Amino acid sequence: QVQLVESGGGLVQAGGSLRLSCVASGRIFSINVMGWYRQAPGKQRELVATVTSGGSTNYADSVKGRFTISRDNAKNTVYLQMNSLKPEDTAVYYCNADLMHDGSGYQFRYWGQGTQVTVSS
Repeated sequence: QVQLVESGGGLVQAGGSLRLSCVASGRIFSINVMGWYRQAPGKQRELVATVTSGGSTNYADSVKGRFTISRDNAKNTVYLQMNSLKPEDTAVYYCNADLMHDGSGYQFRYWGQGTQVTVSS
């Protein structure tokens, strides 16, 4: 019913920048929170950043001051601008969206397929 498609991952040197995008499509009435998570090999998936429909943001301490999350509500798109990248930022990055299919008030969470970010030292 809903697809989230990420793009923008890749290989970058330490200190470099990348911008991730995630577009949600399908049966969408409204999207409340959109976010980015990441999972490094052998580690659990962790929160990177979230943004509400009103623009309120939340960041993991490890990325504060380096990453910026934003969204375009008209395009159902969330972005993650990543600056001053470090090797420890290497992970598969996943976007998610908490959304409603209609005006019933029931909310569902969807995930993208992930995009690889590799930071070389």
